[in-house]
Amino acid sequence: MTSTEHIYTLFLDHPLISTDTRKILPGSLFFALKGEKFDANTFAKRAIEAGAAYAIIDNPVYQINEKYILVDDVLTALQDLARHHRRQLSIPVIGLTGTNGKTTTKELINSVLSQHYKTQATQGNLNNHIGVPLTILTIDRSHEIAVIEMGANHQKEIELLCSISQPTHGLITNVGKAHLEGFGGIEGVKKGKGELYDYLGKPGSPEVRKSESKEATGVAFINSDSAVLLEMEQARGLKNVVFYGTGNAENLLTGQLIENSPLLTLEWENNNSGKSYQVKTQLTGAYNLDNILAAICTGVYFGLSDEEINKGVESYQPKNNRSQIAQTKTNTLICDYYNANPSSMFVAIENLGKINAERKVLILGDMFEMGDESAAEHAAVIKKAMETIVDERIFIGNDFFEAGSSMDHGPWTMVKKTIFYKTTEEAVEGLKANPIKNSTILIKGSRGMALERLVELF
Repeated sequence: MTSTEHIYTLFLDHPLISTDTRKILPGSLFFALKGEKFDANTFAKRAIEAGAAYAIIDNPVYQINEKYILVDDVLTALQDLARHHRRQLSIPVIGLTGTNGKTTTKELINSVLSQHYKTQATQGNLNNHIGVPLTILTIDRSHEIAVIEMGANHQKEIELLCSISQPTHGLITNVGKAHLEGFGGIEGVKKGKGELYDYLGKPGSPEVRKSESKEATGVAFINSDSAVLLEMEQARGLKNVVFYGTGNAENLLTGQLIENSPLLTLEWENNNSGKSYQVKTQLTGAYNLDNILAAICTGVYFGLSDEEINKGVESYQPKNNRSQIAQTKTNTLICDYYNANPSSMFVAIENLGKINAERKVLILGDMFEMGDESAAEHAAVIKKAMETIVDERIFIGNDFFEAGSSMDHGPWTMVKKTIFYKTTEEAVEGLKANPIKNSTILIKGSRGMALERLVELF
């Protein structure tokens, strides 16, 4: 079988990776990955014909000539190639994970650091066992810092992604209730996310910090307002920690919101210089304060000027339906339906309650991957929504419908303007018959609920 070192020599001559024959990059290395419903070995010949220089395969049946490189397992070969490439790079790599806010925080950090450095960051949310190695392999000698987002829905996943990306610096945005089914409950989530701290805390880790002592450990950026993160950090005895947050004297910087209507304005203080600054953002949601402070913290740590930091924050515009503002003829929409879990639901509901608006509407869709906790967690979100002062509440999905039915005798039934729909299709028809106007509307739910179908109705 072909060694990683040999594939790396091919990669140096052909530093482009393709995994989809519909999007072959001329001169690239095609990795024939397998999925639940496909085996890309069967497409290797098509990839070569479309312009790939070589095809990495793991089925000898498809090895036609020297352009077809046989390995034991294509996915492992891709990961090993990325791991080997990472070892050749001596730049800071910021590894980032967490229950909520990963992608937004990653984009903010990249926006800030790119004001001063040539950066490379995870594209979109390609943050899994395939996306992380693909991102690592896009880093070249011209890049000065990389920001790698790492997602997980079960334990040992972050451990694997750290072994590939080998972060020198790391950040956990938060730890909350998501992917409970895969992690086995909230303690499993803490353990899984904490694998980033485990990696950063190992003596001699990461291997790429060749210029430093073998005892050197990675640097962790930690939100000092989070009791959970502090407990996780203290349990591991991390040595290199940089704090940020709203009020701890040990913070590298502190900050607080001064406006949320619905775009955020905040004030932050560089505790090294003692100077304070205001910055207007294009983000909504008070919960994004932590994400913004994390980005500012990395900017201060890596020596950016205050002006560069503010420019990076101000210029970031959210996309992919994460805390995204959309203005229609009569309504203001807060589009936050890329994903949802109990933790993100609670803070989004709280934020709508705090926003200055004449009329406010909650539209919430089912949360997926809740496992045995699903009924209780959907009921808790309903209760939270009922306790929040808004003008109308709409719940969509079978889980919310069933949870609402079981709560029929609760005091919240006295609240007016509350509707449950079993499906998104029913909600579409209901909203067509009863249009919402002159309102600020939060639309939030799991991606599979396809709540984007509602936007055209407003």
